[in-house]
Formats: sequence, C-alpha cells, structure tokens
Amino acid sequence: MGTGIVGSAGAGLPVAMPGLRTVCAAMWALSLALLAVLLTARALHWTYHRDRAREHLRDPGTAPFHGCTAMALVSTGGGTLLVGRDWVGPDVALALGAALFAAGTAAALAAAVAVPLLMVVRHRVEEASPVWLLPLVAPMVSAAVGPLLAVRLPPGQARTTLLAGCLGLFGLSLLAALLVLPLVFGRLVVGGPPAAAPTPALLLALGPLGQSTTAVNAFADVVPGLPYGGVLAAVYGLPVMGFALLWLAWSGALVLRARRRGMGFAMTWWAFTFPVGTCVTGLEGLARHTGLEALRWGAVVLFGLLVAGWLAAASGTVRGLVSGALPAAPGAAPRGPRRGTARTR
Repeated sequence: MGTGIVGSAGAGLPVAMPGLRTVCAAMWALSLALLAVLLTARALHWTYHRDRAREHLRDPGTAPFHGCTAMALVSTGGGTLLVGRDWVGPDVALALGAALFAAGTAAALAAAVAVPLLMVVRHRVEEASPVWLLPLVAPMVSAAVGPLLAVRLPPGQARTTLLAGCLGLFGLSLLAALLVLPLVFGRLVVGGPPAAAPTPALLLALGPLGQSTTAVNAFADVVPGLPYGGVLAAVYGLPVMGFALLWLAWSGALVLRARRRGMGFAMTWWAFTFPVGTCVTGLEGLARHTGLEALRWGAVVLFGLLVAGWLAAASGTVRGLVSGALPAAPGAAPRGPRRGTARTR
C-alpha cells in the first residue's frame, strides 16, 4: 500500500506533468506484484507454519499489522480503478478493483473486530502505540475507495447500499481512531519520546485524518443530490487537515531528533509513505472542491515528501534484502513504560 499510494496520489495531482500518468501506472503495477507476493507468502505461512502465525496474533507487537493486508488489498483495488485501467482496460480494471475491494473490506472488518478484542482478552500492554491504529484505519480505506465503485453502478438499491455501507465504515473507523489518538499523545507527554527505531511510526496517526478527508471528498463527488456536498467536504476536511499538518510537524520533529541521535533504517520507515499519501489525496480533494491554489500547491509539496519517503523506505528495504538483514523476526512488544522517562511537575 505504501507503493500503490504513490500512483494513486500522483494521478490526482492538480498539475500537469509530462509522463506522470505513466509513472503512476507503473507504481500501481509494482504494488499489484508486491501484493501478489505478500498474499502468497501469507498463505504459505498459515499453511506450513500455522503455530507461528497464531503466535503473531497473540503478540501485541505484531497483531495490529494484520490491518495492513486489508489496506493493501483495498488501496490496490482503488489504484486499479484510477490508473490501472490505462494498462488493463476498463472492464478488467472494474472486475479486479471490485474483487480486491470486497476481499479487503472483509479483511478490514475482521481486523477491526478481532485485533482490539485480542488486545482486551489476550494481550497485556501498558503503553499506547501508534500501531494500534492500523486495524482501525483499514475500514476507512474501504470508505474512501467504495465511492469509486458506487459511481459505476446504476442508480438503485445496489449503489445506495454500497454508499450507505461506506458511510458506516467511515463512522466505525473515525470514532475508533478518535479513541486511540489521545492515548498515543498522552503516552508521548507522560513517557517522553519513543526509542529511535519506532519513532517513524508516529506518522501512522496521519492515516485516519488524511483518509477520512479523502473519503468525504469522494462522497461529495458521487452521492447524487447531496446538497452543498463540496461545502460539507470542506467544512470537515479543512479543520481535519489542519490538525494533520500539526501532527506531521510534531512527528517530523521527533523523527529528525531521532535521526540526529543515530536512528538507522527500520521497517517503520514505511510509515513515511501511506499516511503521508492519504494527506496528499485529502488535499487534492479539497483543492478540487474549493478551488484554492494554496491547497493545490500544498498537495504538490506533500507529494514531494511522499516520493522522498518512498525512496528512503524502498532503498533501505532493498539494501536489507540484499545484505540478508531482512526479513528479520519481529521483536518483543514493549511490556511497559521505559524507566526514567516519566515527567514530574
């Protein structure tokens, strides 16, 4: 999904750049190939190492990442509808996009229900982590992609049901994320900055903010007869994106602080991609509905950050694979707050 968002966000940029559409389609094709590898590896893991796969579900450090598979399915399906149709044709793109959306949405709902439930009844953690957002954001990705499919359905029960379901997914994800975000910020205030390697994961908080803004813009585009749809999207999206940019500044400052203290590459660097990409698509939609030049150029600037983040994460991953440092076994989840970091008044 970190690769596919580059193609999807680039396709919606409100500026014309020669060759950009072809590059975006190539990024979609790469994301589709990576998704096929991921699904194959996941299936083989459950087939031949079922005990280890179950341990991942019981581990509070790895269980939330099951939401990533759902997001990868849905976001790749959305990319198929946006840019993949240039290479595979509209009919194949619609069939493939619908299949990926359906499978990803089912996985997203399963992750949103099962992972928090496991956290309550099985896991034992004492400090909040941004990765808790991963299974909760997955339904929001479906809420943002669903309208792209709904507009291709004839008016009637099927279209209305899909749009209503997407609104339900929107509320499910947004309200659940609003429960977690204060815990993450409170952990930072009380416990101080995280260790170097997990610091980039703070950008995961951008996911529900940018993706929900993308979703409301998509609803405004396709819901028939919605009065002042663009205005409603702006009324929601502008304040939310304002907070998203504030969180980006906070987390970016902490990432730079960790980098000065010797932070090396870790797989958490992939947090530089999809969360930032959702903010790009959110700004693109707001620029489309408001006509504001500042939002157009804000989307372009954030897209530049997205490309830089993808290059950093992808190059580090390739180096790790070539050197044999990756894949590495998941580390143990933190058991509690680190000693000596609590604040006193």
